[in-house]
Amino acid sequence: MKKNTPFVRNLDAFFHLEVFIVCAVVSILIIRLFLYMTGYPQLGNSTLHIAHMLWGGLLMLVAIIMLFSFIGKQVEIWAAILGGIGFGMFIDEVGKFVTSDNDYFFEPSISIMYIVFVLIILSTRTIRTGWTFSRKEYLVNALKGLEEVALQDLDQDEKDRVIKYLEKSDPDNTLVQSVRELVSSSKLVPDSEGLYSRLKTGLKNFYSKVVNYKYFRSAIVIFFVGQLLFTLAYIIVFTFFIGLGWDSILNIRILDKIAEKTLNLTFIDKAQIFSSLLSGVFVFLGVYYLRKSRLLSYQMFERSVLVSILLTYVFIFYKEQFAALAGLSVNILILIALNLMIKNEETKPSSA
Repeated sequence: MKKNTPFVRNLDAFFHLEVFIVCAVVSILIIRLFLYMTGYPQLGNSTLHIAHMLWGGLLMLVAIIMLFSFIGKQVEIWAAILGGIGFGMFIDEVGKFVTSDNDYFFEPSISIMYIVFVLIILSTRTIRTGWTFSRKEYLVNALKGLEEVALQDLDQDEKDRVIKYLEKSDPDNTLVQSVRELVSSSKLVPDSEGLYSRLKTGLKNFYSKVVNYKYFRSAIVIFFVGQLLFTLAYIIVFTFFIGLGWDSILNIRILDKIAEKTLNLTFIDKAQIFSSLLSGVFVFLGVYYLRKSRLLSYQMFERSVLVSILLTYVFIFYKEQFAALAGLSVNILILIALNLMIKNEETKPSSA
C-alpha cells in the first residue's frame, strides 16, 4: 500500500513568498538608510548591545506562532509580512557573524544577502514547478477554500480558484462534488484585494499594454544588441591588454591606467567577466534567431537576463553594494517584459 506523503504543497505559497521577499528587502533598505542618517547608533550601554537581529528573530517567532495558532488567509498574509520584516532585520547583520571582528560593513555581506534571497526564490519555485501536482494536492488546496466559507469571507476570486482546483482533482472522489456544491452555494463577499495585490495587478495590466506596442519590442531588441556590443567590447579590451600582453608597449597615460587596472583583476572581476560573456552568448543567439523565430529569440534573451540576475549580479553587488539595485531593477523589469512577450508568441497561431 502506497504511503501518503507528509508534505502537501500549498499552491498559494509563491504569493506569500513574494510578500515575504518584498518586506525583507524593504526592511533592509530602511534599516541601512536609517542607520546611515543617524550615525549608526547602538541600543544598549557600554556592556550590552541589543542588535536589531534580535528584533528580527522576535518578529519571525511571532510569525511562526501566528501560523501555528490561527487559521485563514489574513493570518498567512500577516505572517508573511512580519516574517519578511523580521528576516530582513536578521539577515542585515550577516556581516557580524561571518567575520572574526564582527564587521557589519563586511563588503561581501550584500552579495551574501542577495545569494540567500535568490536561493529562497529558486527553492520555492522548484517546489512549486519542479514536478507535477497530484490530484490529491489539488483537492487539499481546494479544501483550504472551505476555511473562507466557514469564516464567511469567500470572494469571487477565491471561489474561481477553488473550482479550478476541483477540476484538476480526482472526479471519482466523493469530496470533489460535495465541495463544489458547497462553494457554489456559498454567499460571496466583495473582492478585498490588499494594497500589494492591487498594486501588482495594476502594474501587470499596465505593463501588458506597454509590451504589446511594436516600438517597445523593438526597443528590447535594440537594448540586447547594445548589451552584446558592450560585452564584446569589454571582453576584447580584457583580451587585448591581458591575453596578448600589449599593455607593455603602451605609452599613452590613459591607456597605461587601463592596463594597470586590467592587470590587477581579482577573482570577482574575472567571475563577472565570465558571467557577462555567458550572458552575451545567449544575447548573440537571440539576435541570430530573431528572423527565424521570435519565440526562440525571446527565450534566448530571457536566459541572458536570468544569467545576469542569478550569476553576474552576485559579483556586481560585491563590488558596488546597494548601488547595483538600480541595474538589477532594470533587469527584473526586462525579464517580466520578456515573459509577457514569450506568452504572446506562444498563444499565436502556429501559421503566424
